[in-house]
Amino acid sequence: MQIATFNINGVKARLPILIDWLRDAAPDVAILQEIKSEDAAFPREAIEDLGYNLETHGQKGFNGVALISKLPLEDVTRGLDGAEGAGPKGEDDIQARYIEATVVGKTALRICGLYLPNGNPVEMDGDTPVPGGKYDYKLKWMERLRHRAQELLKEEQPFLMAGDYNIIPQAEDAKRPDAWREDALFRPESRAAFRRLLNLGLTEAFRARVRGPGHYSFWDYQAGAWNRDDGIRIDHFLLSPQCADLLRDCRIEKDMRAQDKPSDHVPVWVDLDI
Repeated sequence: MQIATFNINGVKARLPILIDWLRDAAPDVAILQEIKSEDAAFPREAIEDLGYNLETHGQKGFNGVALISKLPLEDVTRGLDGAEGAGPKGEDDIQARYIEATVVGKTALRICGLYLPNGNPVEMDGDTPVPGGKYDYKLKWMERLRHRAQELLKEEQPFLMAGDYNIIPQAEDAKRPDAWREDALFRPESRAAFRRLLNLGLTEAFRARVRGPGHYSFWDYQAGAWNRDDGIRIDHFLLSPQCADLLRDCRIEKDMRAQDKPSDHVPVWVDLDI
């Protein structure tokens, strides 16, 4: 099964790119972030006409996630429940950033699509994030995600958590790591929260297959970042142990960034024996 995560940065603005990509690359499942569209306004017919099933969790003008699948999407849920002490639960969190569904190939796979908060500007009071600030929201959202991963791990079924994590895991995941030292994407608290996810027993798919620097999934629109390959790697697949056993490959579709009017992200793919 070929599964791709893709921050589309506005589904209406990039609908031709999305449709061509779905037609030509033909992922079995696509996990989209930043659709920037309410559910009712999402251009679903163009996608369904290609034979795909579609589920969205949208929000006008901001955020928003979607699942696109050749297989039926079963047991769909939207929103991320809270963990104790980690902020709002489900319907209390108005930001549309999380969607789950199950697809069944040779076995059932739970797919968790996420758009993790950016967290900037970083507001700190000494060594502590300012309560209610954007960085505080990011870290608490990550704790809620960890709580959900713990719940899924107890079920001992294959699952993956994929999307735009807005996390640069290591210095080698940025062309200029020093430029990101105080950014919410690379601060030590952010990377520590990411490691806490991995330490549950999850596998970061790309680094399980590819080593070394120079691999990026995002290039800013400003300052000629794409032309200078001044990128960062922030789009990730985290796999449960049962899912990691099925991993064949993981790759970044870098050439998508060279298209006319592209997203600032490119798709990341996993190939699973499922």
